[in-house]
Amino acid sequence: MRRRLIQSTLAVVLVVIAVFGVSLVIVETRTISSTAQEKVDLEAARLASIVDSRLLGTGRVDPDILRQQVADDRYAVIRIPGRPVIEIGDRPGGEVIRGEATGEEGETVVVEEPRSSVTREVGRTLVIIGLVALLAVVAAVLLAVRQANRLASPLTDLAETAERLGSGDPRPRHKRYGVPELDRVADVLDASAERIARMLTAERRLAADASHQLRTPLTALSMRLEEITLTDDPETVKEEATIALSQVERLTDVVERLLTNSRDPRNGSAVTFDLDDVIQQQIAEWRPAYRSAGRAIVCSGKRHMQAVGTPGAVAQVLAALIENSLMHGGGTVALRTRVTGNQAVVEVTDEGPGVPADLGARIFERTISGRNSTGIGLAVARDLAEADGGRLELLQTKPAVFGLFLSRTPPPKKTDAAHTVR
Repeated sequence: MRRRLIQSTLAVVLVVIAVFGVSLVIVETRTISSTAQEKVDLEAARLASIVDSRLLGTGRVDPDILRQQVADDRYAVIRIPGRPVIEIGDRPGGEVIRGEATGEEGETVVVEEPRSSVTREVGRTLVIIGLVALLAVVAAVLLAVRQANRLASPLTDLAETAERLGSGDPRPRHKRYGVPELDRVADVLDASAERIARMLTAERRLAADASHQLRTPLTALSMRLEEITLTDDPETVKEEATIALSQVERLTDVVERLLTNSRDPRNGSAVTFDLDDVIQQQIAEWRPAYRSAGRAIVCSGKRHMQAVGTPGAVAQVLAALIENSLMHGGGTVALRTRVTGNQAVVEVTDEGPGVPADLGARIFERTISGRNSTGIGLAVARDLAEADGGRLELLQTKPAVFGLFLSRTPPPKKTDAAHTVR
């Protein structure tokens, strides 16, 4: 039984691995290949956009600058009408992954990458899948052995218990195994053992009682029979025979009483997080965009504040406000933290013209935008804030000041410190 359980479990695991493992290998191979092709296509499109910007700007395309934009293992060919062909990198041999893009000025960009990189990635994926499958098989074998032992050992114990009952040892074991069916069998065997024990006890008691109570009548009967054999006097024989008959009647009464006593048993989902970490992460993420626009983003206010919410959702809300200031505002964008009551507040403001009066009351409605944008960023930000138990409000229209209100826990330090990040 133990061997069959292990073999059946292992067979099921192998079938599952064969079905899902092959499917996973096929899917991963296609995914890796499509990802590599997509990267090459994106590389070609990116180079085409760079060439376009150069042609529209200075009109000069510098191969050295383009060489810095191409990875070492890739080969690029740029054909500009009326100009020499520009080749970057070494042409790969064998099979390649090719991506091609055409720019707005008529130039074509071809990027090639050796397919061996995809083969290596597929090989690594196959090795990982194989290791996982091997671990699954090992785990299945260990689990099967454990389950087999859990089922086979109780059956062995129950067989030993039944054998002991058959050999005359009716002691119940009172051992259970945590398996309802096996525990039911153990209950029945223990109940049978108790019944057999009671029966054996009753039989032993009957034997002991019979031995004790029959000894005296039998002894008296044997004495009377000896007297009969030793005498020739008819009167004596008659007398002794009468006495012997009375002894037999007494013996019969004892046996009936013993049998009567023998037949009658009555005789005998939100967490607490550091708000500074989320703010600093957003500032670091948006600083390059503001530098490119010739603007700055700064932060000041209360430090070391703890807020209750989802850090990822709070980061998305702040990102929407910072992006809104970058697109629609002007000058320096400032993030200021403060405390009001039992709430932590993050204010985002800039030096731009502010929110038009006709949009102030509808700024958080979907499709409402002051410029050619989707108009859903602030609406989504408000939904995220409310989902965390907070709220997002427009505190001031000119200049625009948005406030994110979050529940907070008492901060470890109650000191205000202004800090600025440029």
